[in-house]
Amino acid sequence: MIQLLQTLNGRLTEIREVENGCWINIVDPDDKDTAWLEEHCPPVVEYLTDSLDLDELSRVEKESDYLLVVLRIPHFRGMEYDIPFITLPLLIMQTGSMTITLCKEENAIVQEFVRERVRGFTTNKKDTFLLQILHKTASKFLIHLRNINKIVEKLEDELENSLKNKEIVGLLQYEKALIYYTTALQTNGTMLERLRRLRHFTYEEDDDMLEDVQIENQQALQMTTISIRIMGQMMEAFSSVINNNMNNVMKTLTFVTICLAIPTLFASLYGMNIPLPYAQTETAFWGLLGLSGAMISVVFLLFRRMRWF
Repeated sequence: MIQLLQTLNGRLTEIREVENGCWINIVDPDDKDTAWLEEHCPPVVEYLTDSLDLDELSRVEKESDYLLVVLRIPHFRGMEYDIPFITLPLLIMQTGSMTITLCKEENAIVQEFVRERVRGFTTNKKDTFLLQILHKTASKFLIHLRNINKIVEKLEDELENSLKNKEIVGLLQYEKALIYYTTALQTNGTMLERLRRLRHFTYEEDDDMLEDVQIENQQALQMTTISIRIMGQMMEAFSSVINNNMNNVMKTLTFVTICLAIPTLFASLYGMNIPLPYAQTETAFWGLLGLSGAMISVVFLLFRRMRWF
């Protein structure tokens, strides 16, 4: 899918032809889209394969006629997936007359610009547009990290009384997401530093904004690293909690088994066809029942003394 967009009279408008200062938004291009790009945007065609590779790392390249930035962005796929939070490569190319974005999937960051939810956004200011995408990416990482932490806290509450591995597996899935985020933030940080050294931006305000992006990216990286450490320790701790919960269940079953064994023993003894003391008396049944109850009470008190309960 290809969208041609341009800011006209303060509003983002879809246009039909490529014009100076326009934005070309490309999502998962097919053969027809590729043919159109070969005709209207030849520089981007050679990067199509790399940009659609989900494992592509962040990088920046500057040539005489274009600037290429490949950025790893956070992407929420949905809770129905094994790993709900992943990262995707987003290609951003600046030429003399346009800005081009290319991604394998629809994503929230680009959609915020398409829906005009970014203050001060205009397609005519290419450098500012690039910096706004970088800033939105760093901010979105922080938002996703907060959401992951909330989900993990909920899993913690469920784990306190759990005997199953479901919650542990859930923590493992989010640990994988955090590892993906760490890798993406590290490569983004390297790319941002190289972009700063290229001295691509003309205005001091743009350099200041790039520095702000680097700070937010570093903050997100530190937050991710801390979350991974906490989650690793948490998984070890809750593995012990599950084992302790299982031990408590086994203690309860042991107590119940012993309690049932006591009356069973008396019933077996007095069920034999041999003379037994008090077997013929009218109070034999109630006597054995009371004796069983007394012995069960002794066992219960013994277990309490041993702090089994």
